[in-house]
Amino acid sequence: MTCHSADDQWLHSSKRISESSYRWAFNQRVGFFKLQRTLEREGSDCLGLCEFNNTDHRTDLNGIDRLIVRRGQPFSISLYLRSGSYQPGVSSLDFVAETGPQPSEQYGTRASFGLSASIDTSCWSAAVTSPPGDMVALSICSAPDAPIGRYTLTLGHSARIEFILLFNPWCPGDAVYMDNKENLAEYVLAQDGIIFRGAYKHPIPTPWNFGQFESGILDVCLRILDMNPKYLKNPGKDCSGRRNPIYVSRVLSAMVNCNDDKGVLLGKWTGDYEGGVSPMLWRGSVEILRNWDTQACQPVRYGQCWVFAAVACSVSRALGIPCRLVTNYLSAHDTNSNLVIERYVNENGELVQSKEMIWNYHCWVENWMTRPDLKPDFNGWQAYDPTPQEKSEGVYCCGPTPVRAIKEGELTFKYDAPFVFAEVNADVITFMKKKDGSTSKVSSNALVGQKISTKSVGSDAREDITHLYKYPEGSAEEREAFKKADHQNKLLQQQQNQGLHLNIKVTSDMRKGCDFDVFAVVTNNTQSEKKCRLLFGSCALSYNGFMGGNCGFKDLLNVELSPGGERKVPLRLNYSKYGGQITEDNLIRLAALLLDYTTGDTTLAVRNVVLDNPEIKVRILGEPKENRKLAAEITLQNPLPERLENCCFSIEGANLTGGGIITERLGPVGPGEDAKVKIYFTPTHSGLRKLVVDFDSNKLCHVKGYRNVIIGK
Repeated sequence: MTCHSADDQWLHSSKRISESSYRWAFNQRVGFFKLQRTLEREGSDCLGLCEFNNTDHRTDLNGIDRLIVRRGQPFSISLYLRSGSYQPGVSSLDFVAETGPQPSEQYGTRASFGLSASIDTSCWSAAVTSPPGDMVALSICSAPDAPIGRYTLTLGHSARIEFILLFNPWCPGDAVYMDNKENLAEYVLAQDGIIFRGAYKHPIPTPWNFGQFESGILDVCLRILDMNPKYLKNPGKDCSGRRNPIYVSRVLSAMVNCNDDKGVLLGKWTGDYEGGVSPMLWRGSVEILRNWDTQACQPVRYGQCWVFAAVACSVSRALGIPCRLVTNYLSAHDTNSNLVIERYVNENGELVQSKEMIWNYHCWVENWMTRPDLKPDFNGWQAYDPTPQEKSEGVYCCGPTPVRAIKEGELTFKYDAPFVFAEVNADVITFMKKKDGSTSKVSSNALVGQKISTKSVGSDAREDITHLYKYPEGSAEEREAFKKADHQNKLLQQQQNQGLHLNIKVTSDMRKGCDFDVFAVVTNNTQSEKKCRLLFGSCALSYNGFMGGNCGFKDLLNVELSPGGERKVPLRLNYSKYGGQITEDNLIRLAALLLDYTTGDTTLAVRNVVLDNPEIKVRILGEPKENRKLAAEITLQNPLPERLENCCFSIEGANLTGGGIITERLGPVGPGEDAKVKIYFTPTHSGLRKLVVDFDSNKLCHVKGYRNVIIGK
């Protein structure tokens, strides 16, 4: 950003926000501004009115030390003419706006324009907004489809202004335009949020600090764009593509993972996390993005789906694209694009591991934009997934694809619609692998794509958006979507009137550290006596479907049921057994297999349960105000029948903890005892903020909590 020297006087300038300075001279005879650049380093008032412009463009949370504006919206600069005065119709000035290392008018990364009578918001334009005199106020506007990124604006022959241009969801001419103030506050400006994890029947909210406006994060996001292989191969073409949010979203989908580029995160789902940290450790995106930036773009270790999605959400919002994080429960991973998940059990009812799995949940993001490359009416939310699962056009990325295309079964639409469609609609077929090598089909009531969830606008409540991805089950519209998608298995599927019904029920209160019962319920819907064998087992489970050690098993060889009768079989899960098996996900898979001796039919019921961690209680001490030190009193009760070692609490929050993490360690905590600390922090901005808390120890890992705090001015 350019500034005047100390002896110059400038219109409407009040903030010291740049080190560069310029002198300007005016020559009326030749009718143009003659501009001479100086590089005096002094804390002078700014030429470009950064505070005013950044506030007007809703970028002031990035800071006011440089000019950051949104496309399609005018910004102001002021000139002091040391000689002569501005005369309308006589004086002229030429402007050149350039971005990228190879600016080109052909690629749209270079624009030349002059003064106009008034601003034209449909293209690059400039106009004088002050009356004649030696003070000249200029209004400058970028095109609403200009490539985003770092710009240099040259005035005349030598003077230059540097600024950053972002997408503008407040501008009707921008492809990311969103006509709803509350949605904009949530999907662009909100610096924290909620990610839903847990299980289908027990969604658990996890707080996250997106931190897209924290110091230096915007620069990291722009560096992510500059490190993508398309930029490294052809920077001019890549910078041109940055006018298009479809292109930018696809680049981000590839760059948030590092599978085939210098991306941000390395994923790991099995084994230990040697050489990095557990994905459960992260409380926000800021530390991840800064680590990638400071470590010469080496991948941060490690991430899993909600971490990939959260980082992608932070980057999208930082660049100005409205974005939200979505959780799909019982999400199918279809590796061969046949829209069918084939799974196998052995004769003990144990599920056999395979590449095609049903994840307990899976997270991705949606970006808001128009889709001029597709049929009308497919604008709006576009799903894209940065978790590396399958390749798309030779690269580990997925999307963006219109959410409505998934609902309508339009699988030819770009990008990767079949994969996302399968995640929410795949059919599940189960086979039993017998000891002699033969297989037989097993009846099951497996579900895919349930309780698709996102954070509600303006609150921490869960919003169910399943209806945006799927028509109601059994409806004519659902059948029509399956026809379009050529989803033959769903179309041919017949509702079987099973003589025996098998279900798994659990208690409402299942806490880590406790012993509890789960139940297999068998119902005889026939008019005859039934004799059956029931195998009822449990095992540790990772959220992406990988199964671990046994947590409890029962084999009943003779279950007798009278006509219309019901049998409820309990299975005791003891902490002494499951405590050493379960992962940080706190998940246990329950599977019941029922063999009807009279017909030979086999029925399978599967249910995933999540064990609750203890609640973290947060009490704010003191009156929350800007730049006033506060204390958070944080308490957690140890629910385990054993002592906790290496205990610590960590907190972070956008505009609360200085863009960093504050950690407090404490001594051992015995069974039933409270872990309690007081942590101090100083808020820097007013408004509603989320203090994100994490507790960690040797036996109770990465327990999450949060407290919403309203910071006064």
